[in-house]
Amino acid sequence: MAATPVIEIRDLRYRFPDGTPALEGVSLTVREGERVAVLGPNGAGKTTLLLHLNGILGGSDGAVRVCGEPVCRSTLKRVRRLVGMVFQNPDDQLFCPTVHDDVAFGPQNMGLSEEDVERRVREALRGVGMEWAAQRSPFHMSLGEKKRVALATVLAMDSPVLALDEPTSNLDPKGRRQLVELLKVLGRTQLVGTHDLDVARDLCGRAVVLSKGRLVADGRAQDILSDRGLLETHGLV
Repeated sequence: MAATPVIEIRDLRYRFPDGTPALEGVSLTVREGERVAVLGPNGAGKTTLLLHLNGILGGSDGAVRVCGEPVCRSTLKRVRRLVGMVFQNPDDQLFCPTVHDDVAFGPQNMGLSEEDVERRVREALRGVGMEWAAQRSPFHMSLGEKKRVALATVLAMDSPVLALDEPTSNLDPKGRRQLVELLKVLGRTQLVGTHDLDVARDLCGRAVVLSKGRLVADGRAQDILSDRGLLETHGLV
């Protein structure tokens, strides 16, 4: 029996404020538990697509649904509990004096009790191997540590969907390997925007290719990644 569709995108079109097209009729269905690599060079539309999943970007043509919920102005509060967005630069996500406060921010704004907030903070930090850093300042940590804390901020929201934008960018080989292994064991439905083909190969069972805002390929990651002609045509090798 096929898994339930968790992300449903239909004919999504988006233009930047200056009129430049960013997405041109993208349609994509992601089922529960899938880890899908969204491949493409810089400027392909990966980040723009991910930012539509929880309504950070809107005003587009087409439709986006997450866990059956349409993404629109009236549903933003619910949708943002469903989709945890992890930005490429963790400094865009971390803004509190301590790691604890950053991870607690989301659950506190959900109106949870202090006891439940603390439980979620502990579990999220334990899940990314950063429980030792709860009282540390995120601004004095390595990039790899910051990326783990940024991931903990969305895990604390207990979101069933993770949208990760270039999660391994600028990490050294050890940090990259550790983060990939962490994402493997986390479970959840994951949409991973990346131009790192090794990450796609190691982490994801499925891959799609974006090129100039269009979805040009969708299939098993190993098949996509072995098609050198496809990758060369769309700037991925």
